[in-house]
Amino acid sequence: MTATETDQGVYYDPYDRDILADPYPTFRRMRDEAPLYYNERYDFYAVTRFDDVKATLGEKLTFSNEKGVLLDMIKADFEMPPGTLIHDQPPTHTVHRQLLSRVFTPKAMLAIEPQVRDYCARRLDELAGRDEFDFVTEFAQFVPMRVFGMLLGIPEEDQERVLEHVEKGMNQSVPGQPVTYDDESGVMSGDFYAEFVDARIADPRDDIITRLITTEFEDVDGVHRTLTREESLTYLAVIAGAGNHTTNRLISWTAKVLADHPEARRELVDDPSLIPNAIEETLRFEPSSTQIARWVAKDVEVHGQVVPRGSAMLCCAGSANRDERVFDEPDRFDIHRKIAQHLTFGYGVHFCLGASLARLEGRVALEELLKRFPEWEVDVDNAELGTAPGVRGYAHLPIKVRA
Repeated sequence: MTATETDQGVYYDPYDRDILADPYPTFRRMRDEAPLYYNERYDFYAVTRFDDVKATLGEKLTFSNEKGVLLDMIKADFEMPPGTLIHDQPPTHTVHRQLLSRVFTPKAMLAIEPQVRDYCARRLDELAGRDEFDFVTEFAQFVPMRVFGMLLGIPEEDQERVLEHVEKGMNQSVPGQPVTYDDESGVMSGDFYAEFVDARIADPRDDIITRLITTEFEDVDGVHRTLTREESLTYLAVIAGAGNHTTNRLISWTAKVLADHPEARRELVDDPSLIPNAIEETLRFEPSSTQIARWVAKDVEVHGQVVPRGSAMLCCAGSANRDERVFDEPDRFDIHRKIAQHLTFGYGVHFCLGASLARLEGRVALEELLKRFPEWEVDVDNAELGTAPGVRGYAHLPIKVRA
């Protein structure tokens, strides 16, 4: 029997703003009542249990990235340009990931922590005399932008322009409706970054753009070479989008979740050594990417039902991270929770290459925040969720601070 023949009482619409505000009750029903869910209106399937999401993300040949990692991209069915990494399949993906791993080394990530801390401290010091401010637009969104600029060597005066470009590309033009992608949309175009790449071609420096365009590798055809200019631009577009938007949302979620759990916040103020695990619990409890899409490359049976080739499959990481089959009391935020694994950064060969950097940014931002603002509350009436497809988090999060 196919999934379209089942009678499902639960309904999940990834574009519904009311569901987006709190998807977890719907996710729970899906796990219990429809572990393989089918949405007829938008023609997609979804898995929601931890083991199913993990298995789907791990089956790289059956559940493919080649059509995109967002539902709207897969439904648009346009050809992805080579070199986007998150949309590449092995062996191309293997070659490109190894190249980026040589560029984004752990040493390079750790080396910028003092600069990240200095920036967070300076930004928060500017806000210290105020009773309230928008945590997203006046702090959180600037942290990954500065880190991105530090790593790539983009001049500080240009970094806000990069942020505006990324946010414009990530956000939905009409909230609550699918996004239209096509070959002319320029969604993966790196043309915006041409000036920065060309500057490093003319004047190499000790930064990641320079390393990106000068590092030699062996491509899938066995040719020893460096990236072409076009490939370098595509890489930068992907890195900028992935690195800025989701980390911005992670930092914002820490503020929202800790406002909702002031007792946990007080523990972190008293014992900052708990902060790394608090970031990990925030990643589990409120992941920025609640869903990761895959294109089904061949007919496959899931929970006794056939998912046909060519279908779109949503891997609901936000649901998997709250699966009571894996986590005790999953709807409880617990900064002491021992987390063996969550799926916020994906799983398998496409596990997020920037996970360690996101954790570093989240940790440092929270450490510096708590030093200056040990108490705050969210102005819930004026908080506003963003509209980026596949990314859940706040576009505006006004907070009121207390001395």
